[in-house]
Amino acid sequence: MRADLSRRRFLQLSAAGLSAIATPALVCGQSVARPQAFDERSITAPIPIAVKAQPIPAFDPRDHSRLRFGALEYRSGLVLTSSFPGFGGLSAIRLDAKGERSISLSDKGSWFTGRIVYSGPTMIGLDDVEAAPMLGPDGKPITARRWYDSESLALAGEFAYVGLERVNKVLRFDISKGVARARGEVVRLPAAAKKLPNNKGLEALVFVPKGLPLAGTLIALSERGLDRNGNLIAFLVGGSSPGQFSMRRTENFDISDAVLLPGGDLLILERKFSWLDGVAIRIRRIPLSSIAPGALVDGPAIFRAGLGEEIDNMEGIDAHVTAEGDTVLTMVSDDNFSPIQRTLLLQFTLVK
Repeated sequence: MRADLSRRRFLQLSAAGLSAIATPALVCGQSVARPQAFDERSITAPIPIAVKAQPIPAFDPRDHSRLRFGALEYRSGLVLTSSFPGFGGLSAIRLDAKGERSISLSDKGSWFTGRIVYSGPTMIGLDDVEAAPMLGPDGKPITARRWYDSESLALAGEFAYVGLERVNKVLRFDISKGVARARGEVVRLPAAAKKLPNNKGLEALVFVPKGLPLAGTLIALSERGLDRNGNLIAFLVGGSSPGQFSMRRTENFDISDAVLLPGGDLLILERKFSWLDGVAIRIRRIPLSSIAPGALVDGPAIFRAGLGEEIDNMEGIDAHVTAEGDTVLTMVSDDNFSPIQRTLLLQFTLVK
């Protein structure tokens, strides 16, 4: 049996015999025991690290000729590994306008910056990768405050917003001089955000730029904080219309990230786990114009994938537009520092 298919089958079947190791918590990004990534207190500058990249020739390993998956067309993918012990747990990613320079973060409170290397439209590797601890208001690593699970990232000009699921806080960093020495200042959130589950809380952040509805607003989405009707709680922070709204929850999917398309639609990356079927992901498309305080919003699923495809615990999504005018979606997975999971970097073209 192919090694990649064996791994998927193992993830599906191991829960019964290895429930203490391969649980829904491990597979779907919940808190598990993890080794210390590195001693952040001894770091005074970013650490260059080497990241190896193995190409993923097809998103569907059973049919290499298949490129279309819902509204997405597969472009390329990489399996990323590194000997650096803190590499992994990637929970969010943001790219520059060219889709090259990247900022990502791990759920252990670490920054990773780097550059995606392409051959034509195909990703072939990562270069110039550096790691650094995420610093709090006092200039010390946020982990010293026991602020864990840095899960979400939004960029707004020279500022980066980071959501901390474990404590349901948002930090704002001035990254004009780089992320390594930027200090996070706590952003004031609605009181209801503090009531979110500390392991199903703030999971996705999107900042709305000028020229779009809700411009200047930070949209904060919970993973599985539920309102009285069982829908997903979300917040509009700042801007002209702050408040709370809900995202309709269907088919037991939870939110793992989101990205705003140039035209103004919000793409929501979701995932779920079941003992029978394993991990599945989907992307829903939500009109930004439908979001308002008190609203219940929904949109169609434009993409679905399961363990038959090359997925893992997909936690981050971003979008950029190529010089040719293609809208490219980039997704990254959180391997939970587990030997049976992978750090994947996948790219698709949005075809409709």
